[in-house]
Amino acid sequence: MIGKTISHYKILEKLGEGGMGVVYKAEDTKLKRTVALKFLPPDLTRDSEAKQRFIHEAQAASALDHNNICTVYEIDETKPAPGEPGDGQMFLTMAHYEGETLRDKIHRGPLKLEKAIDNAIQIAHGLARAHEESIVHRDIKPANIIVTKRGVVKIVDFGLAKLAGRMKLTKTGTTIGTVAYMSPEQSRGQEVDHRTDIWSLGVVLYEMVTGQLPFRGEYEQAVVYSIMNEEPEPIAGVRTELKKIVSKALAKSLEERYQNVEEIMEDLKSLKKEIQSELSQKESKKKSVPSIAVLPFVDMSPQRDQEYFCDGIAEEIITSLSHLEKLKVVARTSAFAFKGKQMDVREIGQKLNVNHILEGSIRKAGNRLRITAQLIQVSDGFHLWSDRFDRDLEDVFAIQDEISLAIADNLKLKLFGADRAIVTKCYTEDMDVYNNYLMGRYFIDKGPKSDILKGLQYFTKAIEADPNYAQGYSGMAFTYYLLGILGCEMPSKVFPQAKEYAEKALQIDDTLSEAHTTLGLGKIFHDWDWEGAEKKFQLALSINPNSSLTYSGFAIYYAAIGKIGDAINTAKKCLELDPRSIRANDAMGMVLLRAGHYKEAKKHLQKVTEMEPNLSLAYFLSGQVDMKESHHDQGVAQIEKAVALENDNPMILSALGWAYGIAGRKKEAQQILIRLKEMSRDRYISGFLFAKIYAGLGDKNRAFEYLEKAYQQRAMSLAVIMTDETVENLRSDPRFLQLLKKINLDKYVSL
Repeated sequence: MIGKTISHYKILEKLGEGGMGVVYKAEDTKLKRTVALKFLPPDLTRDSEAKQRFIHEAQAASALDHNNICTVYEIDETKPAPGEPGDGQMFLTMAHYEGETLRDKIHRGPLKLEKAIDNAIQIAHGLARAHEESIVHRDIKPANIIVTKRGVVKIVDFGLAKLAGRMKLTKTGTTIGTVAYMSPEQSRGQEVDHRTDIWSLGVVLYEMVTGQLPFRGEYEQAVVYSIMNEEPEPIAGVRTELKKIVSKALAKSLEERYQNVEEIMEDLKSLKKEIQSELSQKESKKKSVPSIAVLPFVDMSPQRDQEYFCDGIAEEIITSLSHLEKLKVVARTSAFAFKGKQMDVREIGQKLNVNHILEGSIRKAGNRLRITAQLIQVSDGFHLWSDRFDRDLEDVFAIQDEISLAIADNLKLKLFGADRAIVTKCYTEDMDVYNNYLMGRYFIDKGPKSDILKGLQYFTKAIEADPNYAQGYSGMAFTYYLLGILGCEMPSKVFPQAKEYAEKALQIDDTLSEAHTTLGLGKIFHDWDWEGAEKKFQLALSINPNSSLTYSGFAIYYAAIGKIGDAINTAKKCLELDPRSIRANDAMGMVLLRAGHYKEAKKHLQKVTEMEPNLSLAYFLSGQVDMKESHHDQGVAQIEKAVALENDNPMILSALGWAYGIAGRKKEAQQILIRLKEMSRDRYISGFLFAKIYAGLGDKNRAFEYLEKAYQQRAMSLAVIMTDETVENLRSDPRFLQLLKKINLDKYVSL
């Protein structure tokens, strides 16, 4: 059918298929517009009832002209080829909408409350127009509702409209329509009116909010029994008003149900108005929250050898201020991205979306310090506060406290006992210990394994000199975590060490957010303790509400268990706090990819490559998006760019092998396998990386063989396997569920 011309419509691609038709995207060669053609299946062409229902659909939908109802242009019939017996194939010509069905949206998880209500209002608008013409749709369900890219709802498929009295169970227990969305009277095969559409709308609203159907069963008769006799499980965690609306829409008694669709529409509009008012108040409050970025201090020392010290002081101030809930503090990674760049602080503030900047300089000579600091208002460049401190080196802690308190005072933040204590908290008074700690942070932030190992040495020196230095143990813990997450060491080796040092840090001081976060990450990637991870991240954020690291981990957690909506929201918060961070941008790109939001993912990743042209992970993820959209040549090319930037990165090489396999380039995929096996002789390579290539090649047995090796290694990638697009073709295999059970993810399969 693809490429053929029917009448004056050139078939471009297949859009979908159902029991009552196959839908194609086509070009109207006369009017030069894109349309959708719905063909009655050939086996139903000779079915007079099916044919009549098809005509009913055209008549019902074409009688309606409304923004929330799919536009039908015409109904026509193909002509059989010369010499062929029988009739042609009937088809409808309809408007084509760029978007997706509501069913696909719900499949990724429950919708946000305000979005669900907005969709329900639009559906109600469309139904109201149909009911004006005495047309009852009778098959309202998510699959029959398209949501365009602009968020406009379109009701489609009027094939069952006006067919009163035909909704009875057949001998095989099936029905004409969709049982799960049928009203009690419709399920009984009784004559129905417009109130059956109101019931179906109630079911759809329930499903949008919860991600589940209100009436369920293993077979159709069981669903019908539930509809007739049972009440749906109460919706948890939503407004009482919404519960009342759903309950009234799903009233089994016709008299107790909404009597017309305008009634439910008005209740939904009223609720929407309340929510918008509250959101507006929250947004206004959010905008009034002061925000700040602390830039790295400039080294003005005679030898220019105090970069680590300057960076460390700025980072310590960031850490102190981050504990203040009423202040948004940009993370170190993004603030330090402008290091050494000659830019106006107002421009930096705009790029980081903050209204204040702290900049300063440090001159260290022997045991003497000169520290200058200026708090600048981004809107006009005015200095709100500035000071110079000429002190002995031992006074550095007091200077940090004075700067932090001055910032709080000038931003009109009232610090009470607990806040003041945490801002001025000192973990050691030993300058050598503190110096080693700052050196440790300096090196682990550089990235390469050699620098991370140097950082580890400095942290070790710090805790050897002061066995009660909690920050030193926390630094050690995070360093071991980095060695695991970057693939430098086998997770089963370094994660237990990270856990040991994090727990030691918290024994000394349980208010260290970083240590709680490190434990949470370990629970995801090593322990597969999902409930424990959630608790750790929640605790970490209660201590430090500005931790981009915690939000990043939390986003990964949500993506791992299939709560994609929560993952996106959390990744956005991480990106807000750390807009120029590779980790934050990587997390957002990955989550959008896992959510199936391919165009959003591409748009985000394009911004990342514009910001950082040599960021391999952006090309790596962008290529995977292309592969999911079946743009194989483009996807392979993108991942090849990533490999060119990081030729020895096993994760990116594995993705290229997978892409080659999907694209049918089996020899090249095999070459990547050989290369990874050679690399594994000298370094740790996760079994998961081999498994995904075999998955791309369609070799499920070898894929599961290597997934078992990954399990034995406690490979980190297993944590996100449930939503990983590269092993999607393995999910229907019983061995996949067995693996999920091993890593405690089986309970989340239905989310």
